[in-house]
Amino acid sequence: MTKKILFAFVIAAGLASCSEDYTDWNNPQHNDAEEAVAAAYGVQFVGSGVDVNMGDENNPEKIKLVSMATSNPDVDSLRFISIKVNNQVIPYTVEGNDAYVSTYSLDSCAMVALKTRKYEKRELNVDVEATVYPKSKTAVVIKGELKQNETPIPTPEIDPKGYYILGEIENVGWTPSKGLMMTDKGNGIYTATVTTTNEENWFKFYGATGFSTDDTNWDLVNKYQYGCQVNGDAATFNMLEWKDVKTPTIAGAGTWIVTLDMINCTYTISKPILYMAGDANGWATNDYLTGNDGVHYTGYMYLNQNGFKFCTQPEWKGTNYGADFNTAADAANITMTEEAGYYKVDVNLESKSYVLTPITTIGIIGSASPNGWDSDVDMTYVPYNAENKELGYWEKKDITLTAGEIKFRANDDWDINWGGDVNALTQGGGNIAVEEGTYDIKLYPWADGYAKCEMTKK
Repeated sequence: MTKKILFAFVIAAGLASCSEDYTDWNNPQHNDAEEAVAAAYGVQFVGSGVDVNMGDENNPEKIKLVSMATSNPDVDSLRFISIKVNNQVIPYTVEGNDAYVSTYSLDSCAMVALKTRKYEKRELNVDVEATVYPKSKTAVVIKGELKQNETPIPTPEIDPKGYYILGEIENVGWTPSKGLMMTDKGNGIYTATVTTTNEENWFKFYGATGFSTDDTNWDLVNKYQYGCQVNGDAATFNMLEWKDVKTPTIAGAGTWIVTLDMINCTYTISKPILYMAGDANGWATNDYLTGNDGVHYTGYMYLNQNGFKFCTQPEWKGTNYGADFNTAADAANITMTEEAGYYKVDVNLESKSYVLTPITTIGIIGSASPNGWDSDVDMTYVPYNAENKELGYWEKKDITLTAGEIKFRANDDWDINWGGDVNALTQGGGNIAVEEGTYDIKLYPWADGYAKCEMTKK
């Protein structure tokens, strides 16, 4: 088992609740001589040594995930603070210096972190934080890194006849013989474009081996059904369930792309997407435009006069739109007469046109920002780097934020602004809560649901 011990020293409030002897140990001391401290305390973290296999009937219900030990007689005690599996907090119980976790929790953490139920052994990262209590009463926080092997339950074989959808989808419904057949994209990927009209639109996936023209033969149809783990789940990315199957939903009316991944046993619900590829981004399909109806699309990107195209799938595998939105394979590139720069791009496939709205500045604003809600702290645009293929982004380094909220907005105005989930920012999204600290911030504006920001605290 690979072990790596890292030492860090932080203020640990409230670590002294168990004994009066430790009431003055609330403030672990800082010490830069980490190697010397590591040798002095002699703390070791040991992994389980057990390969967890959720498909094995002899798989244990729990394992001793981490054990702590020290060879230093001057250490009074060791205590766990937290344990994470692939950066996901995992619940654990403690017996002495041993931390136990359920194998079900381990599997759940792996699914969430890796976003897959693929049937294969995976090596998980286990990060441990603990406190050393020396007899000198100077508390020290230490961190350890371990590895843990885990294999999920076996997944269903891919249906050789493909998959279809039933549910509250336009022109489909719950009639088995009218199921919407999904398109086989290869490598276990199946897609379908669907239109919904309700606030909640219930649906399920079905293997085509169980397809029936007898609309009353639900016993056969349900034998090949797939759904989710929580009834009514409207998650746009979700794990597939094939045993205790519950019914997922699509939230809201509109046109959607439903993607089923039978290798990883996941599915996604997304808005129709266009990609922009051009000289400005190295002709890579990594600038996004999204829409609600399959006709109108909006995205945010850098463009220049050296040509670009729009396409419906990455790597030119779908419909490609060139000059005058010509879809011929030899269609010329679209060339713009405007100056090179950053733009809001609105595309209308029906009228075969696009509109560019210049974005001259993007800034950070909010109660946590140095200028509050009064004015923006401007960011700098870093263009696509052809040498290392790094995507273009907006950046602000060394900005000091207080505890509070921020948003991003363009042109010192609220007409264009980003907020909400930092990994899936949307126009007009909610305020983003931040902790006090100094940050390097990168913003990738892109399109709704794809835009994101990376905040690195120093």
